[in-house]
This record gives sequence, C-alpha cells and structure tokens, in this order.
Amino acid sequence: MNKAITAGIQFMPTAFEEGLDVWSSGDGTAGSDTYDNTGDAAFVPGDQDFGGCLEVLKSSSTQKLRYMGRTPILPGCYLRVRARIKAVSGALPSVRIAGWAGRNNDAHVGGLVEAAPQVSLTAYGEVVEVMAIIGSGNRPGVDMVWGQEPEYGYFGLDLLGPNGGTVRIDDIVIEDITSVFLRDMMAWVDVRDYGAKGDGVTNDLAAFQAADAVANGRMVMVPAGVYYLADSLALQSRVRFEGTVTMPVDRILSLTKDFDLPSYIEAFGNEELAFRKAFQALLNNADHASLDLGGRRVGVTGPIDMQAAVPNKGSYATRRLVHNGQLECIPGPNWDTVTVTSQATYSTGDPLKLTNVANVANIAVGSHITASGVGREVYVRDRNIGAGEITLSQPLYDAAGTQTYTFRRFQYLLDFSGFSRLDKFEMADIEFQCWGECSGILLAPTGVVFHMRDCFITRPRDRGISSHGTGCQGMMIDRCQFLSDESAIPGQNRVSIGFNSNANDLKIRDNRAMHLRHFAIVGGANSMFMGNHFFQGDDTSNAIRTAGLVITEPSARMTFTGNYVDNCHIEWANEHDHAPEFASELSFSAMTISDNIFLASHVAPWFTFFRVRPHGAGHFINGMAMTGNLFRILNGSTDRVETVDTSFADLDYGRMKNITFADNSYNQVSVTTSNPLVLEHSENSPSLVWTVDCAPKLPFGGRARTVESLVAKNAITTASNVKRFDMPYVTVEQGPNKDQVDLRWGADVKGTVLMRVRMDNPI
Repeated sequence: MNKAITAGIQFMPTAFEEGLDVWSSGDGTAGSDTYDNTGDAAFVPGDQDFGGCLEVLKSSSTQKLRYMGRTPILPGCYLRVRARIKAVSGALPSVRIAGWAGRNNDAHVGGLVEAAPQVSLTAYGEVVEVMAIIGSGNRPGVDMVWGQEPEYGYFGLDLLGPNGGTVRIDDIVIEDITSVFLRDMMAWVDVRDYGAKGDGVTNDLAAFQAADAVANGRMVMVPAGVYYLADSLALQSRVRFEGTVTMPVDRILSLTKDFDLPSYIEAFGNEELAFRKAFQALLNNADHASLDLGGRRVGVTGPIDMQAAVPNKGSYATRRLVHNGQLECIPGPNWDTVTVTSQATYSTGDPLKLTNVANVANIAVGSHITASGVGREVYVRDRNIGAGEITLSQPLYDAAGTQTYTFRRFQYLLDFSGFSRLDKFEMADIEFQCWGECSGILLAPTGVVFHMRDCFITRPRDRGISSHGTGCQGMMIDRCQFLSDESAIPGQNRVSIGFNSNANDLKIRDNRAMHLRHFAIVGGANSMFMGNHFFQGDDTSNAIRTAGLVITEPSARMTFTGNYVDNCHIEWANEHDHAPEFASELSFSAMTISDNIFLASHVAPWFTFFRVRPHGAGHFINGMAMTGNLFRILNGSTDRVETVDTSFADLDYGRMKNITFADNSYNQVSVTTSNPLVLEHSENSPSLVWTVDCAPKLPFGGRARTVESLVAKNAITTASNVKRFDMPYVTVEQGPNKDQVDLRWGADVKGTVLMRVRMDNPI
C-alpha cells in the first residue's frame, strides 16, 4: 500500500532550492520563523555530495528545521522521514529526525514521542543519513507512535549539542512505507494501526472500534499481544485473532460476523472462558439465535454458573440454541458434592416450606433433600436467610414436625439456577462428558420449553438433568442418550438418575438410557413418553430391578407408547403429596400404556413390570389403559406383570373405574391378566348356584365387580338332561376376597358358560 500512488496524497516536502520560506526554525506552525533571508542558513547550489542543499549555522541549543507543509497522518499509514547531513566546520553537533503533532487548526497533540534517537556527527565531510518512522500503530520499528488523535505533522530535523558548527543538509525525504508492514496481500486492517498497544493494561477499545469502522468489508487483524477492552465491543467485521483480549466479566464481546465458539476461543485463549463469553453474547445480541460450538471440546474445571456469565440478565425468554460440541469435566475438587445437615420444621399447612431451618445460609439453592417422609427428587427451590425458610420443589408426604434433613448440592457442568426464569432454551448435538465426577444440567427455577435433542450425557455422577423448580414446564428431550457410570454395580446400589420434572407437559421421545438407578422421576402431568429405550439390568440372578420410570403425580394424564422397558419397571406413586390419603382429588387416573416392549431376565418370580404405590389409604384407579404391550421374561419367569405395592397403603378395590387391560402378549408370565376378563366356566353337577372364581387373572388382584355378558356355550340341562332356556342372575364380589361371581339359576342345572367380568365399574 502506498497512499501517494493509491490516493494521490503528497507527502514529499518541497526542495530547498524552491525557497526557504516554507522551512521553519520553529515548530512549523503557521506564522513561525523561517530560514528565508536569515544569516544562519543559505541555499548552496553546487555541493559535491548533495548538489543543491541547505547550509545551516547552529546557533541555538536545539536548532530546529521543520517543513511547514501539513503532512497527513492516516490510520494504517506509516511514513519514513529521511535526511542526509554532513558537518562542514566548527563544533560537531548531533542530529535527529523530529516532528510536531497537530490537529484541527494547529492545536498541538501532547504526550507523544516527537523525536527519534539522535546521531552524532564525528568527522567533517562524512555524509550521515538519519531517519525515523512515524505512524498510528505500535508496530516494531516505529519510532514515533502517534495513535489516532493527530491529523497531520510538521516534520524535519533537530541539531543538538555545541553551537558554532556549520552543516549541510540534503533535501528531506518523506515517503509512505506502509508496505514494509504488510506481510501479504490479504484485505485486512490491523488494530495496531489505530493505536492498539496489546500490553494487557492499556485500554485498546477505541483502536478496535476505529479499525472496525474503516474495515468496510475487510478483516480486522488482532496481532500477537494481550488487548485490554474496558467496555463492551460489537465488531461488525470479520476478525482474526493472533493475540487475545481481556475484559471485565460484565462487558460483552460480540463477534457478529464470526459468532461461534472457535472464534471466541481464539479471542480469549481459554476454552472455558470463551464459552462463558460466547454465551453472554448470545443472550445480548438480537442478531444471533444460536451458538455453534464448532465441534470443539471445552474442558470445564468447575460448574459453569450460566447466569453469572451474563450478569445483566436475571431472566431470558427469547429462543436461543447452543449446539455442536463437547463439554468435558476436568476432575478436581470443584466437583465435590457439598453436604449440609440441618434441623428444620415442616407443616402440611404450608406444604412447600421448611421453617426454622438451622444454618440456612449454608444450604445452597438446588440442593437435593433427603429425610424421613421425603419423596424422591425433592430440591431446595429457594431460601430466605433472614426468615430461616426454604422453599421446596415438591411437598413432603410424611414429614410433619421437626427433624434433621440432609441437603446435598450436586455439581453440574451447566448450572442455570441463577436465572429467575429461562424460556425457550435449546441444546443440541452436545456431549456432556461427566466421567463420574459431576452431573449434567441444573435447570432454572422457572421457565417453559427447555429442549434438549441429539445429546449425550455420559457417565453422570448423580444426575443427568435436574429440575429444582418448574423450569421443566413443557420440557422436550429428543433422541438423547444417558450413559451410566455405574454399569459395573448391581442395580439396587446405583444412585444416578437421568432426569426429573416437577411441572407439566413433557415430551420425551426416542431416547436411550443405560444402567441408571432411574431413567426419570416425573412429578407433573400431561406428559408423553414415546420411542424410548431404558435398560437397567445387571449380572445378578433373582436381581432387584429398580424403577425405570417413576410417576409421582396420581392424576398423571400420561401417554406411554412405543417404548422399550428393559430390566426395570414403571412405578406410579403419590409421594409428592403432603396429604397422601385420598380426600377429594382425582386419585390415580388418566394413564395410557400402549404398544410397548417390556423385557426382563434373571428376575425373581415376584418381579412385576408395573406397580402402583399409594402413600396413603383410600386411593383407587379411575381411568387406565394397558393395551397392545409385549411382556417377556428371559431365563426365568414371573408371577404377573402388575401389582400394588402396599408398603404404605393398599388401593380401594371397590372404587376402581374405567380400567382396560387388553391385547397384551405374555411370555413366561404365570398369570396373564385382562380387563374385561373372558372366562369359561363349566358346572358338571347340577347346581342352583354356580360360583365362578375370577382370581388371579383380574388386574392388580382386583374384585369381580361387573359382569358385562354371559352366554351359554352348550345346552344348559337338568340332572335328567332336560334343556333349560332361562337365564341366571349374577351376584358379584363374592368370596373372602370378593373375586368370585355367583350365577343363580331357577333350578339345579349343569353346563358351560362364557362370561366377561370386570374388576372395575366402566360407567
């Protein structure tokens, strides 16, 4: 680049032979003294070395010579000032290139270097060349770094040292040598050309802004160095980082043309910091809806507080996506679970509060809570230190009174709990490599439509995804894999859980979960599980199989279709109910389980695939369909596929309603259940009352409550083989377990009938 050629800018001063009235003995500003018609200087037309030249008698301590023409100072342009000089007689002086920096109408720009190092003249008649480079940028070889403020300069030289000597000076040369600083022909602008220092201390923000402003489609170059930016910066141009930047935590770097994690890694030189700053920019730039991790692996040395990375945002509700990379836990003490035990009081009158909590300040929001009467996956949603209170994610089923609680704060790769609310946030194509050291993701306390798709949560220590509030409302998890760190230990000893939820409207589709304690603990309603495969087996014979899916909302309103339940079971409970006895609620209802594969191996005969576990008395099932499923046992057999866990209470079988068990396939299951149940009953000896035993094929060992139909399969005859055509009436819920039906005829008869019996009331 040469501005004299490309822009027609005139840098060269006039020759001495054209007159000395433009050569000042001062700073060169308008009105300063010149060398025209003075006794100290004269033009010499025929010097043997220079031809025409200026002869000057040094008469002051610093004898100045300045061209009075304004030489422009342009960003990115570098000027070299050269002069040849020789001593003629008298004292031998020193000489240096010098200048005066100005702007506007000869306003001096102070604080700059305006003189190059001096050179001593040591012999008469010896020609010495002195030179200096002047420019806006702090580049190696630049003698006078003037930055962006000066608009022009007055250039020449200074004579220093003893007075009385005479020197001759050839015409001074000022030339554009910017090309010396260009390494190739790429179209870019260098931030150093606009005053950037790159020393890690000086605020280089203005230089970055200036370079970006003039780039006009060219790339902004950030050379080697550390560049401190004291405030937020949005670069509208492409940028290439050889050096790195540093800036306050709350200041934002927006790389609008290079918005991806690799660019931020180049900018900050640290993967973890780069991820934080890129996420900060994502939530502060309306031009970007997604952050591409560029397939990069980010080593994470401690939990990333996602809200702390964006200090100016306490909540966020615009769709944002982070995708395409890896977050890998780097082992260390930052991942240690923080455990606090504390005494607290619980009252069913305020079911989401613990009061009189000792040491409440030491209990972190997001801590998992265990104690007597506390259901699974109950967390600290909030705390009030002044009041000594904790807000719970779910009520406690049997904890009224005062007792000691254990609070365990798991450490997560990504911790969103600092946000008060986070809506419409997505993560896709990311592997969370926990390596048994940490958990995956902690959601915000409130929010809707958190969506994770095509991700891997690999070897979580405790949890894959945790919700300590209602940030799981409308959560969608699609085509993800949850891979355990506990495959080598028996299922009942495992602790890791894929995810939990407290709010409604989940969509869980096409996921795969391996060897966790539980795939999911679902505390809300209106959820859909479709196409998932979760397996939890081990090498133990007659093994204890834990629940793959735990549903803690009795009125579930759930659809569970097309899944593969492998060596685990489904448990339906009400352990998040502060008053678990049935009162006026809907009880266990609205559950559809259809067209799934249920498989188990090496299990004890008492193993079942589906369990209802009421935590209080009086509950019943009001609306459930289990249809089109395959139940299969390998290497053994089981008694039945469904049961009621009566550890706390049994169901009220007299109130069962709208239950369908139909079109299921059973392999190696001793008792195949259905509702309605089709029975064939034969009475070989004439009898007035036929007692039909419906056990054990009614679901859950229920009562025989309804007879839908009754038809004679052959002739109904008396002892003398006289045919009878009258019908019997039925009496249901007979026998000690109320699982028998009595057929009462008009006479003693014998024969065979077909019946459809229900263990519920379908009306």
